[in-house]
Amino acid sequence: MASEQMAESPDGSGPQPPARPLDPIDLDILQMLQADGRASIRSVAERVHVSRANAYARINRLIEDGVIRGFGARVNHERAGQGTSAYITLKIVQNSWRTVREQLRQLPGASHIALVGGDFDVLLLVHTSDNRALRELVLTRLQAIPEVLSTRTLLVFEEEDLEPQG
Repeated sequence: MASEQMAESPDGSGPQPPARPLDPIDLDILQMLQADGRASIRSVAERVHVSRANAYARINRLIEDGVIRGFGARVNHERAGQGTSAYITLKIVQNSWRTVREQLRQLPGASHIALVGGDFDVLLLVHTSDNRALRELVLTRLQAIPEVLSTRTLLVFEEEDLEPQG
């Protein structure tokens, strides 16, 4: 059956088992950790009304199942010296996604890569120190990738993180 088949992991590291269904407590835990990834097990348990052992087990299961991919800081790129942001669209050689993805992961300042459908194949979000660094990234690094047929750069004037704020 299709529902029993293993899907490829988002990072391309191989197959992973199908995700187990999430109940309302799991969804509450996810919402809380999205707002504050540094929340203690005790505070998570208290908020969702389960024991600390249960909260710990649920969080570990969410990590093992790949629902939680990691914990990190939300960075203000401008204050971190990366004041120029851009979305770059790429048209690539058919069936070269995995190869291109690996090369894009190595780019300095790349923060999001997506294979998409439509007028282009890949959407890439980058953060660089300034326009000169962005120009260098596009004209030297991206266009040197043999499987990249064309690029279009969309400069970001202003951005806002829509993830819950802690």
